[in-house]
This record gives sequence, structure tokens and C-alpha cells, in this order.
Amino acid sequence: MKSMTSQRGITLTSFLVVLIVVAFGLYIGMKLFPMYQEYYAVRSAMKSLAKEPGVGNMEPRRVQDMFFKRLYINYSENVKPANVKFDRIDGGWNMKVYYEVRRELIGNLDVVGKFDSNQELTRSGAD
Repeated sequence: MKSMTSQRGITLTSFLVVLIVVAFGLYIGMKLFPMYQEYYAVRSAMKSLAKEPGVGNMEPRRVQDMFFKRLYINYSENVKPANVKFDRIDGGWNMKVYYEVRRELIGNLDVVGKFDSNQELTRSGAD
């Protein structure tokens, strides 16, 4: 008399389905990672500008030049001077950076990232 043993595990078809889902997730991640890496470079450049002595008293053009020098180090390619705006606030500037990144995903489908960031630049003189 044979005893029935139950087998446990994943079938080849199930393994392929899991593999396809994981591969698609990795593909999406590869498309999104550079967009967010650039966004964090923009945030980092803005925060470092906020720590710059006398930035609240500088002209917007000079602040913008300093910002793009910091971005150039991080190889940012989607942020343009037209994406940077300055509003006067008490004791300095409010710097706004708004830009959009579009990456091809599959066929005629694109991934679009809209990034909007603000930073107050109020530090005056050497603290």
C-alpha cells in the first residue's frame, strides 16, 4: 500500500509569474530612481544655499548662479534657469524650483514626475 505524500513548493508557472512581476518592478524602479536622485540633488543644493553666509542680501541672479554651480556638480540636466523663481520675503528670498521630468516607459507610455520645492534664503552676514 502506497502512502500519499503532499508536495510543497512553487510550480514553474508560478515562478515565472513572480519573476515577471519582480522584473517589471525593477524596470519601473530603474526609470524612477534617476528622477528622484536629481530631486534630492536639487533639495541638497537649496539647503546648502540656505546655509551660505549673506545669501539673504544677495541678488537673485547671483544666488541662481550659485545654485546651478551646485547642481552642475551633481550632473542635473532637467532643471533650467526658467524653473527657478525668487520671491522677496522679510530678511531674504523664498526660492522656488518647479520642474517636470518625462521618461519613456513602454511604447507610447511615459512616466512623468513633477517636482516642486521651496527654500527660504534668509541668512544674512557671517553668523
